[in-house]
Amino acid sequence: MVENLQILTGAPVFNVQLLLNGLSVGAIFALIAYGLGLVWGVTSVKNLSQGDMVMTGGFLAYEMNKHGVHPIVAIIPVAAIMFALGWLIYRIIIRRVIELDLFTSLLATFGMAIVIQQSLNLIFGPDVRTIKSGFDTLHLFGGQVDITQIRLIAIALCFLLAIAMVAFLRYSRMGQAIRATAQDPRAARVLGIDTDTVYALTFSLNAAICGAAGVLVAMVWVIAPFYGIGYSVRAFVIVTAAGLGNLPGVIVMALALGVIEQYSGFVLGAQFQQATVVSLLILILVFRQLSLLRSRRALQ
Repeated sequence: MVENLQILTGAPVFNVQLLLNGLSVGAIFALIAYGLGLVWGVTSVKNLSQGDMVMTGGFLAYEMNKHGVHPIVAIIPVAAIMFALGWLIYRIIIRRVIELDLFTSLLATFGMAIVIQQSLNLIFGPDVRTIKSGFDTLHLFGGQVDITQIRLIAIALCFLLAIAMVAFLRYSRMGQAIRATAQDPRAARVLGIDTDTVYALTFSLNAAICGAAGVLVAMVWVIAPFYGIGYSVRAFVIVTAAGLGNLPGVIVMALALGVIEQYSGFVLGAQFQQATVVSLLILILVFRQLSLLRSRRALQ
């Protein structure tokens, strides 16, 4: 660990490499977390299968790539397939647990995660897969810093998708219905909004976002049937820290988490990256609990 810290201090340009890698992965984390926050804020369902839906999108893109479809082009059909799958999952499972207690919804989405994992394992096998994007690598600072073009493309696509979602929620009638339902479902029903359709659309949009993120993950890193849990935990850390409905906070926290992971992986070792994420989640939950206790004491 000391030697790695000496490398960072002795070769400042290496920090640029870690920052670029962290920002590229953080952008994808932001996309995944925004979908989770959308479902969480509108339906109050904490989707424990978020990361597994990301893996599903990655494997769909992998299968399309085997048949000659470039992964960038595959983002659109993958998102469409995942939208339909999300609608089906909502009709079969999610609509039955929205009005129930928190434990029931967590148990239902945890069961969904297991079913998705095992289905992917049976169809594609347990091996780790990746998709070759065909893009080159950029060499900066005289070759001391390398970054693949697909990472830069991933950053741009993530921000474009985020902007499109914000525009949809702010300016479209359905987007306004989603925001109204998130604020007060009972009042929305009184005003004539079909909240069941809103819930279905929200969950389907989240599935489409996960599908697009899965394609990017398959190009930037690797995918495997049981890798989804890591992305679910990261999304929970980001949303918990940023707060529901706080898109700027989600983006900032996701980028920060990506950078923190890169530094912890380099300094402590790659095996401690997941431990860093879980530790952050515990610290955030403890901090939030202490803040609530202070608020209660102040009210008393």
